Amino acid sequence: MTRLTIPKTYKLYIGGKFPRSESGRTYEVTTAKGDFLANAAQASRKDARDAVVAARAAVSGWSGATGYNRGQVLYRIAELLEGRRAQFVEEISASEGVTAAVASRQVDAAIDVWVWYAGWADKYVQVSGNGNPVSGPYFNLSTPEPTGVVATVAPQDSSLLGLVSVIAPAVVTGNTVVVVASQALPLSAISLSEVLATSDVPGGVINVLTGSAAEIAPWLASHADVNGLDLAGADALDWVELQIAAADTLKRVLTPVTGTPAPALDRMLAFTETKTVWHTKSLI
Repeated sequence: MTRLTIPKTYKLYIGGKFPRSESGRTYEVTTAKGDFLANAAQASRKDARDAVVAARAAVSGWSGATGYNRGQVLYRIAELLEGRRAQFVEEISASEGVTAAVASRQVDAAIDVWVWYAGWADKYVQVSGNGNPVSGPYFNLSTPEPTGVVATVAPQDSSLLGLVSVIAPAVVTGNTVVVVASQALPLSAISLSEVLATSDVPGGVINVLTGSAAEIAPWLASHADVNGLDLAGADALDWVELQIAAADTLKRVLTPVTGTPAPALDRMLAFTETKTVWHTKSLI
């Protein structure tokens, strides 16, 4: 007897939970050959607002954690991703139409990205902060602090590596993230959400939306409670208009990149602000 397959309907990941889109909309996800794989939630602007609320609520706790603790959390993500490696290889192979060997290399690279940024979690402050040479009877110290909530459009032609490459550098410095995953390749994004939900990542630190970036990105760009905008995967959108919308609320913006952003200190520091403290020296 042949049993019926059970099509899976994936949900969003907001505030550490898996809600359906408030609009009730879904869209079909297919293989590279056009065969049906699953249904994915099509996020609305209301879902985007809910994700920002969740991200804002998580800022104080996440930014207040030590760099060492954040590094432990990111490393734990890598551990769990390694444990579910076969699942991700299968999903990437089916959705992107690549061989298992190519998919394996993408999963390995994504795991390495988490580990690379985890290693920087308690070190980037020493590299980017410093004691400033000033003339006078006082100390002058500068140190980077997280900006707050960062909205991100993930690279649209990479199901896992592109997603990880924009999330990790933002959260390692204490920011929280709302990310719009690849519309055509969303399965790894939701599977990664399941990893996050079972790891040590506090709810709201990373929020994952699936659906149309063209529909969701303008609302995130203009949202007054979003502090930064990473347009890494927005090259096919009218990203100049997104920059203009972001300027109304004084957001820091990273422009689109070609391919997948490589791990870099600059991407970590892009959404930090430098705080300078002056302290009088004792005259005794």
